[in-house]
Amino acid sequence: MEEQEVPIEKVQEHIAEHAHMSAEKWISAVALTTALLAALAAFASLLSGEHANEGMISEIKAANQWNYYQAKGIKSAQLRTKVEILEALGHPVAPTDTNKLAGYSKEQAEIKESADNHEKTAEAHMQTHLIFARGVTFFQIAISIAAISILTKKRMFWGVSLGFGGLGIVSLLHGLLW
Repeated sequence: MEEQEVPIEKVQEHIAEHAHMSAEKWISAVALTTALLAALAAFASLLSGEHANEGMISEIKAANQWNYYQAKGIKSAQLRTKVEILEALGHPVAPTDTNKLAGYSKEQAEIKESADNHEKTAEAHMQTHLIFARGVTFFQIAISIAAISILTKKRMFWGVSLGFGGLGIVSLLHGLLW
């Protein structure tokens, strides 16, 4: 899975241009906070992509383990059929065949546990991915609203932008502490 793209370069350029040309001091603060939000968005996007990739890898490992589990089940079923045919015909069953049957059952239990662990790991990575992705979304919204505050020259929008930026920070911290 690829990283989320954060298409905010043009917005940042626009904000910086307005901040440089404006006589109002608060617009420079908007430009600074927007740059910080963009850096946090990039960091959250990187972490989101990393967890998505790790989740997919764990899913693949789980699928491989389940395939291995099925292969052991097929071998066990074939051997069990052989033993049943020999018993039905009144022929002796080799002790190695009986031991192999028990071994297959034990191996399947171990493989199942491994597959279950990989599935749990995948789920945890995907949940963390979603938390970071949500953070990226909040940061992008915050940056967009900051641009609106500069275009309309209304500080109220900057406050809203800071609110969304705060939600992005909370999501980022939640993902880091998850």
